[in-house]
Amino acid sequence: MSTRPSRGGRNPTMDQVAEAAGVSRATVSRVINGAPTVDAKIREIVQRAIAETGYVPNGAARTLVTRRTNSVALVISEPERPNGSSFLNRVFTDPYFGRVTAGATGALRPHDIHLVIVPADSSGHHHVLRYLRQGHVDGVLLISSHEQDPLPRLVFELGIPAVVSARPARPLALSYVDVDQRLGARLAADRLLARGCRRLATITGPLDSPAGHDRFDGFRAHLAVRGLSDVPYLAGDFTRAGAEQLTRELLRRHPEVDGLFVASDLMSEGALRAVQDLGRRVPEDVAVVGFDDSSAALDCRPLLTTVRQPVEEMAAEMAGILRTHIAAPGRLSRSVTFQPTLVIRDSA
Repeated sequence: MSTRPSRGGRNPTMDQVAEAAGVSRATVSRVINGAPTVDAKIREIVQRAIAETGYVPNGAARTLVTRRTNSVALVISEPERPNGSSFLNRVFTDPYFGRVTAGATGALRPHDIHLVIVPADSSGHHHVLRYLRQGHVDGVLLISSHEQDPLPRLVFELGIPAVVSARPARPLALSYVDVDQRLGARLAADRLLARGCRRLATITGPLDSPAGHDRFDGFRAHLAVRGLSDVPYLAGDFTRAGAEQLTRELLRRHPEVDGLFVASDLMSEGALRAVQDLGRRVPEDVAVVGFDDSSAALDCRPLLTTVRQPVEEMAAEMAGILRTHIAAPGRLSRSVTFQPTLVIRDSA
């Protein structure tokens, strides 16, 4: 194979790549556009010629041919919360969203697919839908956390390939990836019982979200089977400040509590602060178990015992399913449920 350098600093052309590879211009075009009919050896020769000549395909022209943008939207749909915390502040400070972004990016980057983060608070849904309708992306990874969120249904009605980050609150023919939330809550309950705790309580996630509801229901149902039917609780909002305030209130009402399940690691930070400010020792007086195994668990003092959900792996699975839907539109929806594990540290 011989290569011909570009003249006058101009970008090499497709014709130059074809000459260097010893193939036709049409074959180069088929390789660039990912046509599956090209022989593997020919594809390798063309790709080597592209690298050696420094040819850069015209992205706009390629999009016209393939009707693909090689971009995927990560849409983060969150409601306004009563504590007044900024929507964007929650999006960019909650470790969960960062882990989803990392997992999805890691799975998409080897396929030269770019991830576009699209925050969508309640007032911005029409902007998101307009963006998707205009064809800027090939598909959607959707994080939706509350029952009344209309976005999953609206995205489904657009007909764009999409995968949701959890079981939709209302039945839709959308693919989703989730963790067994109820099993995770049972693991938390069993850890607290194994430590000898008998007066258990919980700070839940938002009960209008499938995750918040399932973690609460799994915890309470498992304790009922074990003979503990009276489980005090207050409903949180997945924020640190909210959980701190609620934990103070919970322990004021129920000072006998000796074991606390908090439905996220971020909330556990606030809960631990409240417990210790009230003069209780952790775990000697009140044992605490969180949920997520995020970086927040390692920021806690003492280090947080928590239920691990493999968020990065779950996000990568979402990205993989979305790629299959983009490649083969009309495929049936599917669901994948990951299994949680317990990570024992110092708080319980």
